[in-house]
Amino acid sequence: MQVFALKTPQIKPRDDLVGTILVAMKKQGLEFLDDDIVAFSSKIVSFAEGRLAKLDESKPSEKAKRLAKKYALAPAFAELVLQEADHIVGGVKKAVLTLNNGVFTINAGIDNKNAPKGYAVLWPKNPQQSAERIRKEIARRVGKRVGVLIVDSTVEPLRWGTRGLAIGVAGFEPVKDYRRRRDLFGKEIIITLHAVADDLASAAHLMMSEADEHTPVTIIREAPVTFMNRINAETMKIAFKDCIYMGAFRPKLVNKKKRV
Repeated sequence: MQVFALKTPQIKPRDDLVGTILVAMKKQGLEFLDDDIVAFSSKIVSFAEGRLAKLDESKPSEKAKRLAKKYALAPAFAELVLQEADHIVGGVKKAVLTLNNGVFTINAGIDNKNAPKGYAVLWPKNPQQSAERIRKEIARRVGKRVGVLIVDSTVEPLRWGTRGLAIGVAGFEPVKDYRRRRDLFGKEIIITLHAVADDLASAAHLMMSEADEHTPVTIIREAPVTFMNRINAETMKIAFKDCIYMGAFRPKLVNKKKRV
């Protein structure tokens, strides 16, 4: 498998994202092949979709002020977190654990980093629809079958540092099911599913990096995935009752079938 990082200019709201990528590929001597996967940072998609919030236009509610005080956030930023998050779970200084679009994420996916001064970048409104729209646009322009990933960073419990998280997938199966297959010793595999999209998101995330590299897109070639025109991205998500973390740390919520 090969992963190529693309250096792009700064994307502005309403820019032609696919056109920008095609120009960047040409400059680097690359062209699309069938079964390539294009991974986009969530921020570059958000920029193109105009998902920027001006902080001085965010008027903090009393609830936002309390949240800001508890977790050392700017009140205007805390208000955006409340607006974007489906649920607030808890947090630490400068970081609130939230549930957004069925995914645990920090600060509802909102970020000041790599945002213009005075602004915050929100997640794409519907990352799955964004991924599918981009996939179809690439196919229309270049006539190639490709997959698309929209990647954000996330953290693991009790581990320092960020890794990649697939928040939008199109064109290939995001999860590989190993259940009922046999292991090296002939035993039936009972619970293992392979988070293929998240693994690829981490590979892309490694190449994108986190600062001023201007490499928000990667081309992943010869990935071991199953390409399909229609996929069910919901297969990446797990019900509360089946999640080991929810089962271990919030048993009352799981047993009562309540949301966080």
